[in-house]
Amino acid sequence: MRPPGMRYISTRGMAPRVDFEGALFSGYAPDGGLFMPEELPQLSIETLRQWSTLSYPGLVKELCTLFIGPELIPRDVLNGLIDQAFSRFRHREVVHLSRLRNGLNVLELWHGVTYAFKDLSLCCTAQFLQYFLEKKEKHVTVVVGTSGDTGSAAIESVQGAKNMDIIVLLPKGHCTKIQELQMTTVLRENVHVFGVEGNSDELDEPIKAVFADVAFVKKHNLMSLNSINWSRVLVQMAHHFFAYFQCAPSLDMDPLPRVEVVVPTGAAGNLAAGCLAQKMGLPVRLVVAVNRNDIIHRTVQQGDFSLSEAVEQTLASAMDIQVPYNMERIFWLLSGSNSQVTRALMEQFERTHSVSLPKELHSKLSGAVTSESVSDEAITQTMARCWEENKYLLCPHSAVAVSYHYQQTEQQPPSLPRCCLAPASAAKFPEAVLAAGLTPETPAEILALESKGTRCTPMRKGDDWTLMLRNTIEDISCQQRGHFLNALE
Repeated sequence: MRPPGMRYISTRGMAPRVDFEGALFSGYAPDGGLFMPEELPQLSIETLRQWSTLSYPGLVKELCTLFIGPELIPRDVLNGLIDQAFSRFRHREVVHLSRLRNGLNVLELWHGVTYAFKDLSLCCTAQFLQYFLEKKEKHVTVVVGTSGDTGSAAIESVQGAKNMDIIVLLPKGHCTKIQELQMTTVLRENVHVFGVEGNSDELDEPIKAVFADVAFVKKHNLMSLNSINWSRVLVQMAHHFFAYFQCAPSLDMDPLPRVEVVVPTGAAGNLAAGCLAQKMGLPVRLVVAVNRNDIIHRTVQQGDFSLSEAVEQTLASAMDIQVPYNMERIFWLLSGSNSQVTRALMEQFERTHSVSLPKELHSKLSGAVTSESVSDEAITQTMARCWEENKYLLCPHSAVAVSYHYQQTEQQPPSLPRCCLAPASAAKFPEAVLAAGLTPETPAEILALESKGTRCTPMRKGDDWTLMLRNTIEDISCQQRGHFLNALE
């Protein structure tokens, strides 16, 4: 008998258990919840000391071994997939820590092809998908809605793959020019990009409608790749381990020293990853930093998990999100894996868009995480100060985290080492750099996008977006059947 590997259950408790492969291919669980590991491995101080010398890819390998299981992907194969995933990264460490003045540590998660942290998890996810698809000789169509970075990272991770097509819906005029070009200039046969006349919450509607048709999803092997996908949260746990090991003074103490990790976030995927790492025994203090779209801040401070009137456009545009769906994972984790509590909460939120967290859950949350909300003015001031002190350009999302650091150091010298996660390169946000009164530095690869051909199908107000999406999916399936028949002849 093979030992059963890690199993995954839904946060809402009404779906059958699945293995890693099942969680990877499903996105949402059938009951509308999100997949979480049934048991969390507890890491001993000894294990943490052993891991402390590992490279970033080495940490990803250890975490993936724990959460996938060698019976699904043998260890040597897994190592090869992860090395392949990181092979196009520009920095030899893959993830790099910059140590700047006044105790500022910036963990650069943006050395991938699209200059954003999503390259890290999506490259791995695509390798895992490709592995299972080749084994089963199957094809999937990936459907992604993007607020900016997810789309380009997803396209780069699957472009040219023979077992996958990708459809991306981007919000026309709501991404930066560079983000849009990174998506519309990839002219591969398996990449299909739509420019939607709406914001990123509106373009999610046709995607939700298509995924709600279970028979259609099954027939066309549809899947999603946004940050609800468990494999992305899994890889993002490595950010927290790497940040900890890079910034902890010494691991010879018992108990181990603590490190504060500042997580700028929109949909709370990186935050959910941090909460999981913390629960596994990593001694991190988590600070969540958001822009003016402050639902997570209000939830941590007052237990007020409710939608605001509208999404506010900020300089940190990738975090302009009203519904941080990964909070559901955090509620589940902190309520002691209580799927009844989580289901009741989320169903009420879906009905009324407003929930007050139960007292006990709120105190658990405010114990696990502190929070801050940062204005556009604070973002530009932080970018300017960081440049002045270090000649170092921050992207506006990274500045949301660093703003918290500056605010804290003004009040008192840091009691703990602190690491700010930097989700993207400033090169992607020249508009924000200019707004901060600074001069953008644009790498050659990004300049080259200007002169490339583009391909993007408009979805206009008044069009039936759901129908357009369904038709595209059906066309892809027809073509696949054509390829398949040709291969047989």
